[in-house]
Amino acid sequence: MTFEKSLSETVRTLQALADIRPAIDQASALVLETLKAGGKLLVCGNGGSAAEAAHFATELVGRYRSDRRSLPAVALSSDGPLVTCIGNDYGFDQVFARQIAGLAKPGDLVVVITSSGNSANILEALSESGRQGLRSIALLGRSGGKAKGLATCEIVVPGASGAAAQECHLFLIHYFCELVETTFS
Repeated sequence: MTFEKSLSETVRTLQALADIRPAIDQASALVLETLKAGGKLLVCGNGGSAAEAAHFATELVGRYRSDRRSLPAVALSSDGPLVTCIGNDYGFDQVFARQIAGLAKPGDLVVVITSSGNSANILEALSESGRQGLRSIALLGRSGGKAKGLATCEIVVPGASGAAAQECHLFLIHYFCELVETTFS
């Protein structure tokens, strides 16, 4: 793929987010409602999506652009010893669900990030969210995969490119952070 084609595909995908604005607005409201009520975000993903989960949590606990109070968020993929302990003892499918079971409190929000929607540990995280009675957001790519329909709110990035979906997920994370900082500054 050439630079021009890659850029064009990403720009088209970003522009297509306007077509799913109601889902984005719903997710934004869930994030703000959770934080206003004192709940925390439990964010997870694999690979590049794990990095985006950590990025989101970092922007909330630290800051995005302006000074404001620290807000509660945990990236469930960031604690290597814990992830490997759970993976070893319970299987990799349980690395996020087990943390949700132990860390979540009523009023918390689970956010899963996946470009395929088919990772077993993401599906288990959404299942555990349901068992705990927690609301959830799924940032999905492609067609949403097996995760489609399992979250309280899902944003399925249009298109077939996993890379463009990840780029849109990062855009959405920054958009949520802008809303958070406007609300909490």
